Amino acid sequence: MNESSPHAESAEPREEASRRLAGALSPAAIDRLLADAEAAGVGIDGAGGLLQQMMKAVLERALQVEMADHLGYEAGDPAGRGSGNARNGSYPKTLTTVAGPVTVDVPRDRRSEFEPVIVPKGRRRLAQVDDMVLSLYARGMTTRDITAHLKEVYGSEVSPALVSRITDVVADEITAWQNRPVDDVYPILYIDALTVKVRDSGMVTNKSAHLVIGVDVDGIKNVLGIWLQDSEGSKFWLNVLTQLKNRGLRDVLIVCYDGLAGLPDAITTVWEKALVQTCVTHLIRSSMKYVSHGDRKQVTAALKPIYTAATESEALTALDELRSNYGKNYPGLIASWERAWEEFIPFLAFDHEIRRVIYTTNAIESLNYQLRKITKTRGHFPSDDAAVKLLYLGIRRIQGRHIDGDGPIPKGRVRGTGTLGWKRAMNHFMPAFPDRLPL
Repeated sequence: MNESSPHAESAEPREEASRRLAGALSPAAIDRLLADAEAAGVGIDGAGGLLQQMMKAVLERALQVEMADHLGYEAGDPAGRGSGNARNGSYPKTLTTVAGPVTVDVPRDRRSEFEPVIVPKGRRRLAQVDDMVLSLYARGMTTRDITAHLKEVYGSEVSPALVSRITDVVADEITAWQNRPVDDVYPILYIDALTVKVRDSGMVTNKSAHLVIGVDVDGIKNVLGIWLQDSEGSKFWLNVLTQLKNRGLRDVLIVCYDGLAGLPDAITTVWEKALVQTCVTHLIRSSMKYVSHGDRKQVTAALKPIYTAATESEALTALDELRSNYGKNYPGLIASWERAWEEFIPFLAFDHEIRRVIYTTNAIESLNYQLRKITKTRGHFPSDDAAVKLLYLGIRRIQGRHIDGDGPIPKGRVRGTGTLGWKRAMNHFMPAFPDRLPL
């Protein structure tokens, strides 16, 4: 005998409710509402509009249902006689909603024990308004921009201070996110930074917001944390990496970075076996700064044999040839490669499939590019916490891509960005790093 699944059983009431809702909002019913609104000279939206009146009616009906549930009997029901508690009128309350300001009559009981859920005591905004404020803030709008937007579009009076308090509700969420457990092994870590301006001790200074992205064994990239600092060094990086280790990250195979001071020493201190790999794309880009525009095409072609070499000795031969052809005119070009050589050569020890996934930190640069779009609207941040708050909300807004937090996930996707060619790379990671990856 076939038994219906719990999922199927739970879906049936939802489907029935959807059918009833569709019937209540049938084209004929909507046509009648619109015709009555037109006859009464009422607009669809705006103050006193049809949507506002519908919002008011729905909220007040929901409050009455909550009151009936609280008291245990409907209004006018004889069962309420002698119950010890009863309805005691109502009081007006103006709410900020997505349909604009709506004034509702909130019922009271004689014992003052009624605690409405849909319109909680002390709240003058529906939850959708808070979600809207957080969404606008995460897109780079300032508190004053959001205040003006809500006034202009919804006719709602919301002060900049209130907007700031709404966005402050994520403070605990950020703390939990920054301290959450992480995987015990990441094949790759990408580390990079973007610059933000922060007021500190009465002066506006440039600080670096360092982001760490971990690529897990399934090839999914997730942001592991944000660290704000005005200077880099071994001590700073030792603190960051030790935090990650204390959160459960016991081993990393390869750390890709772009010339962050003090990072290589800290990596080998925390994860003794980890390989430190400079971003090849950044190395090429930074060395090309010394080359005149007319010679760039030829120099770019001359660099390719270095980073596509099969072995280190082959790469050294290509570097010697580059030096002999361009060293006199562009000594800065050669010096860039010589300085980064020790952090470049681990790249050459790997098969093509692994090289493809560690060739560049573009994965984290793509995230930083999107974050710069929202931070550039700020002249500066009043504090480190304000900067981290906006960056976190910006990361969270990138739905289903870079962060494993809350929010909708696109259909057919998992949270985090997949890595192109990851399965092929993992087939080479396993023999290259025996006994260091979970089976």
